[in-house]
Amino acid sequence: LVMLLLLVGSILSWVVIFQRSIAMRRAKQEYNQFEESFWSGVDLNELYREIPADDPRHGAEHIFQAGFREFNRLMPKTRDADTVLEGVAWSREEDRLTQHLVFLATVASASPYIGLFGTVWGIMGSFQALSLTQQATLATVAPWIAEALIATAMGLFAAIPAVIFYNRLSNTSSRLLGKYEDFAEEFHAILHRNLQ
Repeated sequence: LVMLLLLVGSILSWVVIFQRSIAMRRAKQEYNQFEESFWSGVDLNELYREIPADDPRHGAEHIFQAGFREFNRLMPKTRDADTVLEGVAWSREEDRLTQHLVFLATVASASPYIGLFGTVWGIMGSFQALSLTQQATLATVAPWIAEALIATAMGLFAAIPAVIFYNRLSNTSSRLLGKYEDFAEEFHAILHRNLQ
């Protein structure tokens, strides 16, 4: 049961690793493409019209789309800059980028302990097998010790990639979120200039 649990945790963590790596790579590419379009000098109204309204956007493109929509909606109603600029938000992107990273952290921290539990269980079994025999031989103890060591190895096998990729993906998402926040602030400043 312990080994099955570790195997399932390992398989699911690899699924999350591949899925999140692909999502992060795509998010970086989308950000670079949109940033290039945004700073190319194109009119903001034209750029907003180029984004399909029914197509869900992510990253800086979503921040721009939501912020510009809110800007255009509130502009005729009020000239208060703070009210108009509240629509420029980026917190939803944080949830999208860090999705499932908690699972990787859980596998990384719990797997060694689950493997250790399997190790303790195996050693207990070896001592029980030893107590039932008159003469202690390697053949009596070896299967239980081998099983205990396999549980430890499987715990480490599940935990090590999860730790490595959790750190890598967390770092990538933090850098992307920093870029989104910088973009939101720059976009906020552009809209603020347009209000004056």
